[in-house]
Amino acid sequence: MKILHGKTDIGRRRKVNQDTFAVLSPSADLALCVVCDGMGGAVGGAEASRLACDTFCASVNGLIDEIREISGAVCSDAEACAALRGRLAGCIPDALCDAAEAANAAVYAAAEQDHTLQGMGTTLVALFCWEDYACAVNVGDSRLYAVTDDEIRQLSRDHSYVQYLIDMGKLTAEEARQSSNRNIITRAVGTAADLDCDVIDIPPELVKNATFLLCSDGLSGMVEDGQMAEIIRGEGSAEEKVDALVDRANAAGGTDNITVVLCRR
Repeated sequence: MKILHGKTDIGRRRKVNQDTFAVLSPSADLALCVVCDGMGGAVGGAEASRLACDTFCASVNGLIDEIREISGAVCSDAEACAALRGRLAGCIPDALCDAAEAANAAVYAAAEQDHTLQGMGTTLVALFCWEDYACAVNVGDSRLYAVTDDEIRQLSRDHSYVQYLIDMGKLTAEEARQSSNRNIITRAVGTAADLDCDVIDIPPELVKNATFLLCSDGLSGMVEDGQMAEIIRGEGSAEEKVDALVDRANAAGGTDNITVVLCRR
């Protein structure tokens, strides 16, 4: 990966950081990025996001090992090797869903076993990149964006009450940004025994040309899409751009925890 960096910041208003992220790149052509934004009280939210992120990454590790083994193998039959790689790529969406379900089960079980954690849950957005292939999963209102020279595109769909109102034509996107109900989410990891997650297939041209941004709503709720794109397209290293995005969210008020991950092949 040419660009791969992440950061989480407590913001200016919160006493505890309930966000967790992971950035894994076991080889130059492979990356896994995860952002989780916890809820359910100071202890519960932090525990939910940490447990979900750790469980998700551990579940995907088996797939990563398979890919690394194939990538490092010397294949005498190019056609057979390509077919094998294609079949493995086809397994990635199911593997990411399985990982999200494992995270859900872990958080739900922890809350069932400890009454002080009851009601905890977390968002989860994750991006898996392998060469020119990428796939993502999403639960909640943490977001995945693709930023190119021409546009910034939100690839994930918010599972939130205000998004529901937008879909019903009862609220505009700008009204949603100002709504007192903007933090109400309609899906979360760990709040129920079963999980419904979105799978996002990413077009190859975006994988080749876009910088991917994963973030909690501490960024997307404070900084407009165009401002985020301007920073990402600007000069500087991945670390400097991530710092600039966090600084911009804090300058806008920093009302929530802020987590930012950038990834580009």
